[in-house]
Amino acid sequence: MKQFFFLFALFLSFEASAQMLPGTPRKKYLRPKKDEECAYVFNVTKNTDEEAEITASVTRLAYRPYAELLTEITELRRINNWADSTYQRKFQALPAGGMLVVTMYRRGAQNADPALLSVTARDKAGKELLAVPSLPEGQGRFWNRDLYMSKRSIPFVKIDDQQTVYVTLNDAKLKQDFEYVVNTQ
Repeated sequence: MKQFFFLFALFLSFEASAQMLPGTPRKKYLRPKKDEECAYVFNVTKNTDEEAEITASVTRLAYRPYAELLTEITELRRINNWADSTYQRKFQALPAGGMLVVTMYRRGAQNADPALLSVTARDKAGKELLAVPSLPEGQGRFWNRDLYMSKRSIPFVKIDDQQTVYVTLNDAKLKQDFEYVVNTQ
C-alpha cells in the first residue's frame, strides 16, 4: 500500500513539473476572457491566472486608442501649463492607430528582458497588420517578492474601421505563445 502511494505521489510530481517546462502550450479559455485592466483586450490563453503567477510567467497586453492618448496629452497640457511647442511635439508623436502596451512579469531581472518577446497582429482574414520581431531590450525592474516587471509601448497601425485584431506574443525563452483578441477603435 505504501508503494502505491509513493508511486502515485511520484507520478503527480512529474506531472506538475511537466507543466513548468519551456515549450508546453498554454491552456486556453473556452471563450476569450475580458481583461480586468483594459476593456479593449480579451485573453485567449490562460496567462494571468494564479497558475501563471506561481510559475512567474505573467504577460499582459493593453490597447490604448488614439482618442484616449489625445485626451491624455490635452489634459496634461492643461494641468502642466505646457507651451504650444511642447504640446505640438507630443501631438506629433502620437501613433495614429493607438498604442499596444506589453507588460511582462518574470522571476529574475534577466528573464524580464522584453527583447525575448515578438509581437504579431492579424485581422480576421489572417492578413498580417503588425510584426515586431523583438521589442527594445532592457532589464526588468523589481516589482514584488521575486518578480521583475518590464513594460514596453508599441505604436499600433492605423485601421480604417473598428475591427477585431488577433495579437500573439511569442516568448523566445519560455517557447510559449500568449494570444489576445483586441477590439480596435
